[in-house]
Amino acid sequence: MIEIENITKRFSEKIAVDRLSLTVPSGEFFAFVSPNGAGKTTTIKVIVGLLRADEGTVRICGQDIQKNAVAAKALLSHIPDQPYLYDKLTGREFLEFVARMHRIEPEKARRKVEELSDVLGLRDYLDDLAEGYSHGMKQRVVIASAILHEPKVIVVDEPMVGLDPRSVRVVKDLLRDLSQSGATIFMSTHTLNVAEELAGRIGIIDRGRMVAVGTADELRRASGGAKGLEESFLRLTAGEE
Repeated sequence: MIEIENITKRFSEKIAVDRLSLTVPSGEFFAFVSPNGAGKTTTIKVIVGLLRADEGTVRICGQDIQKNAVAAKALLSHIPDQPYLYDKLTGREFLEFVARMHRIEPEKARRKVEELSDVLGLRDYLDDLAEGYSHGMKQRVVIASAILHEPKVIVVDEPMVGLDPRSVRVVKDLLRDLSQSGATIFMSTHTLNVAEELAGRIGIIDRGRMVAVGTADELRRASGGAKGLEESFLRLTAGEE
């Protein structure tokens, strides 16, 4: 579960996030969309503890991300939009390193690496150095590393960027399965059809404020009977007159 209570984040005179509140219960697949520069990335960084909110509280399964950071982050995974690996490690070495950080028993870690290698199609390059990986290959290894320790909350920023159509389908199915197994998925995306396909609810943030939250049908009604999610988004973010 993610509980966000009245968080505000400022950068000098600019208010990037303005008194935002939201609860995402266990097992929900929630999508977060916004125009560029509206505060979405800042919100994600506050949720995962990369930035400290000036006001308000974020709790991950009851653990305050600032006051109890270690406990909260043990329950959390963050998949960023720009995957980072150590160039001089192989994919397997990187996953083993992550498993040790999470204190996963070695034999269980080995089984999980093998399982995720099959699911995400990593086998052909898992023992190659990361410096030779494409963006999509790096993204799949990072996704595997994020779910090795079976987190209760997964925060995903633009997970489909750089993936080929087959990999997109694999990642969609994986995230959907994780949600159905009880994990809370908080996904940021600019791809509205992905948000509509996967998420139970969608939140729209504009100018640092949450302007609407609901199912795709609820957002269409809130926007005055828009024909689809794209039109709803444009109306709710003042993109149409």
